[in-house]
Amino acid sequence: MEPIGYLLADNSRLARWAFDRRVRELGVTGPQARLLLTLDRTPGQNQGFYAERLEVEPITLCRMVDRLEEAGLIERHPDPNDRRARLLHTTPKCRKFLEQLQLALDELLDDMLAGLSADECAEFRRLLLRVGENLSAHRETLKASHG
Repeated sequence: MEPIGYLLADNSRLARWAFDRRVRELGVTGPQARLLLTLDRTPGQNQGFYAERLEVEPITLCRMVDRLEEAGLIERHPDPNDRRARLLHTTPKCRKFLEQLQLALDELLDDMLAGLSADECAEFRRLLLRVGENLSAHRETLKASHG
């Protein structure tokens, strides 16, 4: 029997590969698509917030934002509380792109869950949420103990 940790890591790798391939067809990289999806869920934060969320260096995120801003998908707005910081927002053009992206992700999810019943999908989702909660709690405990 394959160890659960290996299965999680390997399936994560395969899912990321499939995700990156699908979004590349839409004209963005996987990291750019993840930024746009994160920005859609939590708009109006500074670049440091998104760099931490995506686990990339701030300079890497800055380059991504530059490219997405040039493409007309993201706007930087001044932070009223910190004149050095910029808050990120999607543009109206991005709304249409996010619709296309969501369709591609829905197809990817259908492919990933092919052969599972509705009950199995619901149970799989529930279990993934539980694993995520456990990992988040552990992460927060470590952060608290290490400052």
